[in-house]
Amino acid sequence: MKFGREDYDRRINDQELIIPEDEPVFLLRAQDVCAADTVRYWADHAMEAGADIDMVEMAWDMADLMDEWPKKKTSDLP
Repeated sequence: MKFGREDYDRRINDQELIIPEDEPVFLLRAQDVCAADTVRYWADHAMEAGADIDMVEMAWDMADLMDEWPKKKTSDLP
């Protein structure tokens, strides 16, 4: 599950994008030392804003999985 949700994987892989091509998207990888905390920050604020609790819990679970990722590094550019 590369993008965290099967529906994202299917749509992105099949190029049936539900995200407009000109919409900015920010991707965090588990190896990024800041990723898990950033996802938790988002989830906490999303919950306060009234987001669906299932989505919030999914984000918290993903952050936990990111914490378990063995390789960590700071962000860089190729």
